[in-house]
Amino acid sequence: MTTIGGLEHAPADFRTALGALRRARVRRELALHEIPAPSRLAPFAVALGADVTADATGPTPVHGPARLALGDVDAPELAHGRFILLHDPDGSPVWDGHFRIVTYIRAELEPEMGNDQMLGSVAWTWLQEALADHGAAFRQAGGTATRILSESYGSLAGRPDAVDIELRASWTPADADVTDHLEAWGDMVCTFAGLPPLPAGVASLPGRRLT
Repeated sequence: MTTIGGLEHAPADFRTALGALRRARVRRELALHEIPAPSRLAPFAVALGADVTADATGPTPVHGPARLALGDVDAPELAHGRFILLHDPDGSPVWDGHFRIVTYIRAELEPEMGNDQMLGSVAWTWLQEALADHGAAFRQAGGTATRILSESYGSLAGRPDAVDIELRASWTPADADVTDHLEAWGDMVCTFAGLPPLPAGVASLPGRRLT
């Protein structure tokens, strides 16, 4: 398994894909960071985590160690997710290609929205629209959307009920240039967090660059 930090034995196509991820720019509200990649799904993999918290929607979002240093560790999390890029130099008939993107997004919803029977279809549509808006070519897409109702009892009975939406999805990018795929997915996480879309013609401020 190879991640962004170790390229000694990575094939050229995978290094190209890593370079594409580094070029991605996401919304300022999204905190991206590298996380351990799965070791059994493909010979080469890289994984990124993403979080949108309530403090990130203010004028000066602070993430990571700086946020801990300031003592701001209790800001509500609006959404979080994982973006995993898999690569098999020999290709996979299941993927129909040499790369596969596997993603996960979870967010808490307003109770009335969580009761919408069309919520799963809406979440899947958000993914398709985000990829289309960024011009990210793909094939063999699939996924599941799950609503999770949390009810509290006993000493926790005072807590309000909560409804979460989870989307697990995967697709095969057309080639190693996956910049648009990560940017589209970043927009998806922000959509799940309830952030309004950027106005037409307004570019997102540069996000934190992967190193």
